[in-house]
Order: sequence, then C-alpha cells, then structure tokens
Amino acid sequence: MKRWLVCFLAGFTSLILTTETLATTYKVGTIKEYENVAHTLSAGDTVVLENGIWKNFKIKLSGKGTATAPITLKAETSGQVILSGQSNIALAGHYLVVEGLYFKDGYSPTRSVIAFNQSKTELAYHSRVTQTVIENFNDTEKFGGAYWVEMNGQFNRFDNNALIGKSTSGVTLAVRLNNENSQQNHHRIEHNYFGYRPTLGSNGGETLRIGTSHFSLTDSFTQVTNNYFEKTNGEVEIISVKSGKNTISNNTFYEAAGTLTLRHGNGNTIKNNVFFGNGKPHTGGIRVINGDQVVKNNYHEGLTGHRFGGGFSIMNGVPNSRINRYHQVDNAKISNNTFIDVDYLQFAVGSDAERSAVPINSEFSNNLISHSQNIDGIKIFDDISGIAFSGNVVNKVSQQTLAKGIENTSFGLKRAENGLLYPNDSALANKGVSRDLTPTKKQDTGPKWYTKPIAVIPFAQGKQHHVANEDGALLNAIKLANDGDVLVLSNTHHVVKQTLSIDKVLTIQGQANTKLTFERPTLFVIEDGGSLQLQKLLITGEDAPDSAGNVLIRNTRMPTNTNYRLHLDQVTITDLDVNHSFHVFDSGYRAFADHIKITNSRFTNITGDILRLNKEQDDLGIYNAEYVTLTDNHFTQIQGTLMNVYRGGTDESTFGPHILLTNNDITEVGQGKRNKSKAVFTLHGVQVTNIEQNSFTNTPKMIIEHTVAEPKTVISGNVFINTPAPQAAELFTKGPITAVIENNQFKTLK
Repeated sequence: MKRWLVCFLAGFTSLILTTETLATTYKVGTIKEYENVAHTLSAGDTVVLENGIWKNFKIKLSGKGTATAPITLKAETSGQVILSGQSNIALAGHYLVVEGLYFKDGYSPTRSVIAFNQSKTELAYHSRVTQTVIENFNDTEKFGGAYWVEMNGQFNRFDNNALIGKSTSGVTLAVRLNNENSQQNHHRIEHNYFGYRPTLGSNGGETLRIGTSHFSLTDSFTQVTNNYFEKTNGEVEIISVKSGKNTISNNTFYEAAGTLTLRHGNGNTIKNNVFFGNGKPHTGGIRVINGDQVVKNNYHEGLTGHRFGGGFSIMNGVPNSRINRYHQVDNAKISNNTFIDVDYLQFAVGSDAERSAVPINSEFSNNLISHSQNIDGIKIFDDISGIAFSGNVVNKVSQQTLAKGIENTSFGLKRAENGLLYPNDSALANKGVSRDLTPTKKQDTGPKWYTKPIAVIPFAQGKQHHVANEDGALLNAIKLANDGDVLVLSNTHHVVKQTLSIDKVLTIQGQANTKLTFERPTLFVIEDGGSLQLQKLLITGEDAPDSAGNVLIRNTRMPTNTNYRLHLDQVTITDLDVNHSFHVFDSGYRAFADHIKITNSRFTNITGDILRLNKEQDDLGIYNAEYVTLTDNHFTQIQGTLMNVYRGGTDESTFGPHILLTNNDITEVGQGKRNKSKAVFTLHGVQVTNIEQNSFTNTPKMIIEHTVAEPKTVISGNVFINTPAPQAAELFTKGPITAVIENNQFKTLK
C-alpha cells in the first residue's frame, strides 16, 4: 500500500492544524487494504482504487467530510476500476464523493448497487456519485425488485453517470422517502445518461421513481434536470413521480416507450423537457394526475402512445381515493407546450366506474398542436368542463374535436437551430414552447470517459462464416462466432448430433438445397443473452428421437434476464411427427421475447404446436413475448395450435403482447385430439391484435379473451372456409365487445 501525507496551514499566523486542514490520500490495490483505511477516513481524505477488476467488492464509505473538504473514493483512472461479481457500494455520513467506478459483469448481493445509506438510520447527506457507470449489472432473480441506485438522506447529488441495460424488475434509480431524514431531501439528479432499458413485460420497470404511494403526500423537492433518457422501455412509466414539490426540467426523452407520469403527490413542476418519439411504438409524453401540477414549455414530437402511455394525458381520478389509487386532477396548469405529430392528446383518460372524478379547476392554455395528417389527436373520455381552454392553436384541422379555446388556423413549421419545430407565423410567437428552449444532448450526459453502446445488436451485422458439412462443424462455428455474425451452411444435408446452444446474436443461413436434421429432442436452445435468426433452411424431424414432447427450438429451462429475438424467414419446417406433441417453439418460464417473427415460411405435418407462449400462469401481468408477427406463411396439417399466448392478471402497466397475423394460409390447424384448447389459437390478455387478410380452412374457432387496459383487436378481411366465425370475450369489463370484426368472408365447402 502506498500512502502520501499532504499537510498545509490555512493561515500563516496559526500553528493549529484542524481536521479540515489535514488531508491524506491512500492508494489501495486490494479489498483488504481498502478495509484497513476505510474506518480511519476524515474530512479531506481521498482513497484511490488502483486500476483493474475488483471482484466481489462490497464497499462501505463512511465518515464526516465537509463542504470544502469531502471524503472521496475514486478510480485511479475513471472507467478502469471495474467492479464485478457480487459488488456494491453503500454511503453513510456527510459530504462523501464517489467518482469514476464501472459496475459490470455481476450484480449486487443486496437490494441496491449504489445506496445512499448503510442502514435505516445510517444515511448519506450532502454526498455525491459522479462519472460512474452501471451496465447490465442484473440480478439472477428477474422479478426480485432490486434497485440499481437508491437515494436516501438529504441534499445528495447523482450526476454525470450512466445506467444502461437493467433487464430485471425494480426501479433503475429510486428516490426513497421512507423516513423523516429522507423527506424534503432536495436531491439533485442531473446530466445522467439513462440508456436502453428493455421491455420488462410486467409492472416494476420504471427508470426513475421519486417516492412511493405510501409517502406520496410528503414533499421531496427533488430536482431531475438535464438528463437524457434513450429507449428506456421498461414499462408504461419512465419517470414515476410519487411525491410532492419536485421539479423535472430540461430532460430529453429519445424514442422512449412510456411516459413521465405524475402518479402521486401534488405541486410538481414539469418544464422545458423534450420528447422525440420518431414514430416508435408507445412513445409517450406527460401524464397528469393529482393536484396543483404545473406543466409548461415542454416539446413533444412524433409520439404514438395511447391511453396511459399517450403523448399527453390528463386522467380521471377516484372519488375519495385511497392513497395508492388515482387522486383527482385539481388546479393543473398546462401552458405553452408544443405537440407536433402527437397521435393522442387525451383528457379524462381512464374514465370508468371507479375512476369517475373528472378534472377540475384546471387550465390548458397557449399550447400549440400540429399534425401532418391534419388531425388534432384530441380524445375525450368524460366531462372536461373543469378544464378551461384558452389561447391554444391547432394547425389546419379538417375536423376539430374541441372548438372552444383552440383556434383552428393554418401555419407552416420550420426547424430551428435547437432542433425543434416552430411556426413561421410571428403572430404565434407566444404559442407553444419558447425559442430559447435548449434540449439536453446525449453527448452532454453521462461520464466523459464512457462510450454509450447501441441498444440492441442487429442480426447479420457481423462477419459471415461458411460452415462445411462435417461432424460438429456447426457446433464449433457457433462457439467461435461473435454477436451479429452469420453462419452459412453448405448446400447439402447437415445432420446435427448435439443440441445447439445459442448464447449470442446469430443468423444461421442456408442455400438452395441446404437441409438440416437433428438427432436430439431439441435442435436449438436459446440461452440467456442469445437471439436466433434462421433463413433459407429446410428443417425436418426425420432423424429426431421417437419420444413425446420433442421441440425444435426452446428457451433454456432456467429463468433468463436478457430479452431475446427469434426470427424465421424463408424456412420450411416439416415432419415433426415421430411422436405426439412435437412442437416448433416452446417458451421458457420467465423468458421474454422482444419479437418473434415468422415470415415467408412453410410448416407442415407437425403433431404439436407452433408457438407456445403461455408459461406465465401466475396472473401478475407477466407474459412471454412483446411482439409476435406471422406474415406470408403457410401452415398445414398442424395437429396442435398455431399459438397460445397468455397474459394474466389486471395490471395496466405494460404495452403488450402485440399479435400481428397477416396474409397467412392456415389449413387444417388445431384439429388434433391432444389440442386441449380446441382452438386454432388462443390469445388471452393480448393488448393489440391485428388478424387481417388470412385464409382459415378446416380449422376450429379462434379464442380471444380481453382482460384489462382497453385492448385493441381488429379481425378484418379474412376468409373462413369450414371454420367457425371469430369471437372475442370481455372477461372483466362490462359492456359490449370492443373487438372490431368486419369485412370477413365465410364459406362452407363439402
């Protein structure tokens, strides 16, 4: 261990050394060396961690620094001190600083990776974490609810950090108000990069939460400023404000699915934020609930989200609401916001028998609305007489939803140097956001030393490798490949003798006469971290073992944290019939697909199911796939069901599942005696369903069961031959069926 002692006098007339004038710098290279000095630290001291990998390092930083002489823990070189394995850091004391650490290749053994506390009573005050990264540092328990950052105490600062890739449940960064010394905290969360957070497929995927419903009537005074949120898609709430008197300002939300939600608490200010959706699904803006909220000078562009994830929403509340439900919107001030190509501006959203308390005493003024399709996007779900509309403008709308307080005029738009669109007409200068609004840029957030990664590695972006028809050649090629690589099989019959584990992003591609058979019960297992694309292959089950329950592709049997993708294009899969229940794909429990896509492919003579996405039966709003797309395929002589998709429970915090079934020929599917559903397919709790331009011949009924969150189902332009008419059921909501079933043809042939 190396140690330097630096002493200096605050004044030439004094010979007395105080605690603040004596500072020591310790450079340590092992966990033991750190522990030896950790209990001796005083104001002005600095501990420098030597560069390298520190595994299973549970850091406790304690002490009483001062404003001018903090206690500092820093990396020798920012980004080159890597905390891996089961590592974390907990702060307790006053004026502590942590700088330049990099958490990856592991997870925290406790509830948080970074905690501004060491116990319920040992909290941090006036402390700071800066220039630090947490990247894919995910617990092995996907739904364990662990945080990455937990801010307790008061007057703490979290700045210029990067948080990327949280795939497990639990808030990425939580401000906690669970004791008096953490309330009215005045924390500052600023200049951070909140990177890709994959869709969780459940509630509990917030990126930032300030408070909880239990303490929501308590003020926090937290400031969230100049941060960049990119593709933070965990759930419908990106930021969940559950306390009062917070300021959320000058943040940029880029292609982020979900909303900045004023979920609980009163008197919050939301200003100068920028939302760029770029037309991506479920991109949202601001959702207003509770009392005395101020929403001003925010810019929204290209947002497609609807309902709770809309581009802008003012909600209905619950009369005499419990603290954890929905309080009535009262005295909301919504002014000088810009909405460009925002598909849904919603008022009194969520109105139902329970949420019947309409907004009151509120104002919507001097806002600017323009849409390239000449619509205003306004949707009204209940009485909005409690909202005073004044001074608003909408751009040349053919059918105006609201006339009072919104002028329908015509103006052009021009993009200014700040990247935002403004009207050309100078008479509209006081409408929408101000000209001096400066969006926070991605490059101005996060640590200076850190290169921000791409969110998802695309298929076929890497190198191409040719695989000969030799024993074990494909297995070895998979082991040697890198993410994004393409393995091209030779133009012959390949017999695979081992199950192939896919733990990276791979494309396996055939040629005109490439045939693939396999001698194990399963050909492909998608491991945690893997994604698979199959192209131009003929796959048969002729060499598979004669046993029931074989499956061509499945997830690993252990729960996984990383979302995967499965794409099949121009693939023929046939003769999975050596025994009953030979399935094409079987999802694992706690496995989640961003997208399962099957296009231009043929499936025939199969005794089992095509897609089994029904493993989450605990009715907690968890499901197995966000998007399922089947387009331009032929399915014939499939004894099992085409797909079984299940999302149970009544939670409203998720986006999916989404099912798209278009232009498929579906013949003699679902007639096998072991198909217990007696359906061609079953969709339970699916949020968005489009079944269009398909042909169904000699198939049983389709089962569509609506649960919660106003699901959208369209069944249109299909031909049904010797097949029952489609039916949909509302399992929880009273009233008429909401599915749109129209323009279908029905034929009976002998």
